[in-house]
Amino acid sequence: MGRVTERRRVIRVRDGRIVRRPDTLVAEEPLEIRLNGKPLAITMRTPGDDFALAAGFLVSEGVLASADDLRNIVYCAGATVDGSNTYNVVDVVTAPDVQLPDITLERNVYTTSSCGLCGKASLDAVRTTARFPIDDTAGGGAPVRLEPDLLAELPDRLRAAQQVFDRTGGLHAAALFTPEGELLDVREDVGRHNAVDKLVGRALQSGGLPLARTVLLVSGRASFELAQKAVMAGIPVLAAVSAPSSLAVDLAEESGLTLVGFLRGTSMNVYAGEHRIALRAAAPRG
Repeated sequence: MGRVTERRRVIRVRDGRIVRRPDTLVAEEPLEIRLNGKPLAITMRTPGDDFALAAGFLVSEGVLASADDLRNIVYCAGATVDGSNTYNVVDVVTAPDVQLPDITLERNVYTTSSCGLCGKASLDAVRTTARFPIDDTAGGGAPVRLEPDLLAELPDRLRAAQQVFDRTGGLHAAALFTPEGELLDVREDVGRHNAVDKLVGRALQSGGLPLARTVLLVSGRASFELAQKAVMAGIPVLAAVSAPSSLAVDLAEESGLTLVGFLRGTSMNVYAGEHRIALRAAAPRG
């Protein structure tokens, strides 16, 4: 399997001084995802947690909903001259009763480390394929209600858990928290959507879907694709340190997802689902 980081020689210029030295870079390699032997998608990712990445991707595509839907995930030999395994091709084998998407040349998906989807058709697709309603009272618990002060602490907790970012400065991260702020899992990847897929895939593999009482925090912006992945996994709260897109807000409003953006320091914008945030009006000045 490819390494998470690689070393390259660089010329560093600091205050007029020139130094030649090795630098640590995040690795980026293609991963081809096959479904029952047929090519489905290619994504650029940071090697590691590849099986979880493939499983999480298929949750967001509406193919998998539980561990019972998944029979096996294996690496396939890559296209090398000597036939050696590149660990860049995985085949997801589903249970016999899983309904499969129409895999055609037009259907095959190519994703990049920053891609997203757009359009009204995408909203309709999520609405019709979502397996889990967003229900934060699942299991008899009280509705999720978050204090703004607690939300404001989560980016620092995420940052403290980013081990590879400390060495490279070049990775996105996604983390799952409880409503009380406990860190459940964190994944890093060159693509923010891959990091979320790795989280969701690990939850599927362990029988943890839907993620009905969790907060998903992402280190970048909140695109439609990330909102889609949260909805498909049954996550009630998505928070991002940067801006959401207009289509992400549309999806959040339609699905009941709480969407928070620009979560920096004590500041944040609540774009949808404000009933889960314990907001208190500021006292009038005067």
